[in-house]
Amino acid sequence: MTIRVLLADDQAMVRTGFSLILGVEEDIEVVGEAKDGVQAVEMSRRLDPDVVLMDIRMPRMDGLQALRELNRLGRGSPKVVIVTTFDDDAYVYEALNNGACGFLLKDSGPRLLTEAVRAAHSGEALVSPAITVRLLRGIHPSKTSPTVVSVLSSRETDVVRLVADGKTNAEIAAALFVSLGTVKTHLGNIQSKLAVRNRVEIALWAWRSGLVSD
Repeated sequence: MTIRVLLADDQAMVRTGFSLILGVEEDIEVVGEAKDGVQAVEMSRRLDPDVVLMDIRMPRMDGLQALRELNRLGRGSPKVVIVTTFDDDAYVYEALNNGACGFLLKDSGPRLLTEAVRAAHSGEALVSPAITVRLLRGIHPSKTSPTVVSVLSSRETDVVRLVADGKTNAEIAAALFVSLGTVKTHLGNIQSKLAVRNRVEIALWAWRSGLVSD
């Protein structure tokens, strides 16, 4: 299945760069480019993309307002990944609280950009590792429950630690000398065992449980 992507950014060079990065992926197709939030909402309604890569600061309507407008489309609304140069915590919280399926910095690199598109399409959330770790470091760990931790295999525990450290699937695979498919299988099992929805919640559990710390 081809993932249909709409790019929304007021800088033409950014849109061109993202289009080139995504254009080489066999399972991703860029179906349109919007230069502001108003155009992003209009083109989303018309082109019916699966995923929208949305900047925050754009003319006429910013990306966060456009995100809220797209949410009003209901079940047919596209998944939105915020891609911006601004990593202010308030932006991150507002975006995720309003249903964004990812929050990336523009310097995250091509691999993370494509991972974010695929993650959003599959209903998961991917946040730039640096942002994830920064947000979670302030969480005060509680005493780890042996019952909960014992549910995880030793390899699953390794995966959880790497997720909490902000590693991407590809980086986890390289660190553990396994395939990407194996990492995804481990993540699926971990989500089921811990009753969490995505890798952000896996990282949150790891920090709260004390499995990882500063």
